[in-house]
Parts: sequence; C-alpha cells; structure tokens
Amino acid sequence: QVRLVESGGGLVQPGGSLRLSCVASGSIFSVNGMGWYRQAPGKQRELVAGITTGGNTNYADSVKGRFTISRDNAKNTVYLQMNSLRPQDTAVYYCNLYPAYYTRYWGQGTQVTVSS
Repeated sequence: QVRLVESGGGLVQPGGSLRLSCVASGSIFSVNGMGWYRQAPGKQRELVAGITTGGNTNYADSVKGRFTISRDNAKNTVYLQMNSLRPQDTAVYYCNLYPAYYTRYWGQGTQVTVSS
C-alpha cells in the first residue's frame, strides 16, 4: 500500500525559509518522478516542482530561484527547500508522483503560512 506523508510546514514571516519533507512508503519511490504540489484557498491545486528519477528538475515560474526540490532514494524521501517566502506561497503543500499525479495517493499535506 502506497502512502505519502508530508511534514515541515508552519508559520513563517515573509522572506523566511522552510524545508518540507515527504516520505513515501511502498515500492513507488525509486521508479517514479516525485513532485510537490500546492493548493491555496479558493484555487486549484498546482504543480510547484518536480524531480525525475534521474534528478532532472522542473519548477513553476512563480518559485524559480527560490525553491529547490531534491530527493534521497535511500530514504524514500523528497524535499522542498523554500527560501524567500512570500504571502502568496501560503497554501497546503502535497507530494505525489510527477509528472502525472495519482489521485488516490494524495495525503493530508502540510500547511505553509507566510505572514507577518
């Protein structure tokens, strides 16, 4: 059974940093790209960043230069380092497969709130 568990969110001031983690159980991690997605109130869920099994990365224009995605295959974990956070980054952040997510793999997500 596949399970994705996100952590690392919180309340941070504009300009601050957070590091999100997502641990994957099951056998999906090493053979799939992984992505971070987010959903802000009243908005659709969107891709923030993705990383392939070979380490190639892709970022939404809104986070380029500020966010970095990485993965540790030995730990079945994908990370999202978020720097220079802005109020518009406030959202629930989820991990899932990349480039195509599986609806049944959505977890609880982790809340990120950027506010002074």
